[in-house]
Amino acid sequence: MTEWIAVITITLLAVVSPGPDFAMVSRNSLLLSRRSGVLTALGIGLGVVVHVTYTLLGVGLLIQQSAWLFNVIKLLGALYLIYLGFKMLRTQKAGELAPSKVAPVSDLEALRIGFLTNALNPKTTVFIVSLFIQVVGPDTPPAMQVGYGLFIAVAHIAWFAIVAMCFSAGAVRERLLAVRHWIDRAFGGLLVFFGALLGVASST
Repeated sequence: MTEWIAVITITLLAVVSPGPDFAMVSRNSLLLSRRSGVLTALGIGLGVVVHVTYTLLGVGLLIQQSAWLFNVIKLLGALYLIYLGFKMLRTQKAGELAPSKVAPVSDLEALRIGFLTNALNPKTTVFIVSLFIQVVGPDTPPAMQVGYGLFIAVAHIAWFAIVAMCFSAGAVRERLLAVRHWIDRAFGGLLVFFGALLGVASST
């Protein structure tokens, strides 16, 4: 029971903290659609499953102890976030050469964006590996460990689905869409910022 309380508490605190996942879900929900936001949230949950899987297989410990491998993951994550951020920064206002509307994405693309944003996020690697090493005891049954992993994934999906519902609801969204090019640029700037932080961390 103590393990469960610790896993639930730490997971909830980690999930609600701002980061690339939050930026992508809120952006896709606000500028695209509720469906895109929820699918992005689902993709994030699938990314968490990847982190949990390699942690349970022992690869997470290897990543934690191998500086060069962890730095490679950091660099890949940084490049992906910067790439997404620059795409958003190029959004133009109505009346300029490009239309102001954000290009729609397919369900698969929304899912892929969420998945890659989380799967390439080294902070999620650190969180999950540290959680299993520090909180989960060596005598914890494998089935229980899998249960912890599933809870972490479901918690991510549930939280970001709520975020998607909030950012895609009502008249507030309609008003914000009038300045969507600035919103897209703001989220793009955030992703470039997050990516730059990861890039600097991977080079030190």
